[in-house]
Amino acid sequence: MTTGPAVDVDWVDPRDQVEVVVLLANGRLAGRSFADRAEAEAWARPDEGEQVLEQNLVCGCDR
Repeated sequence: MTTGPAVDVDWVDPRDQVEVVVLLANGRLAGRSFADRAEAEAWARPDEGEQVLEQNLVCGCDR
């Protein structure tokens, strides 16, 4: 049996991966992505009912 070279992979637990989203006043997620929470907060309009949320990528299957 032949094996290939060892591959060094830095595994990241997907439960620890989150994305920042903006929940619009109508209950839908904004159709764009944000680099971090600060960018989402700058974009969101809380005075119009929008909320910045952090969503786990594993649980983000409703997109």
